[in-house]
Amino acid sequence: MPNCPGCEGSVALEESPRVNEIVECGECATELEIISVDPVELAIAPEVEEDWGE
Repeated sequence: MPNCPGCEGSVALEESPRVNEIVECGECATELEIISVDPVELAIAPEVEEDWGE
């Protein structure tokens, strides 16, 4: 199991994780993005921002 980059807690993943999939840390509820699957690497997901019509 990979560790959360925010709290270092273990993050449970589905059997077939996919790159760019968003998962949530069960310990700190941070949204994480899967950036690699072999080996599995997680990063804190970027915040969704308004584009204000740009």
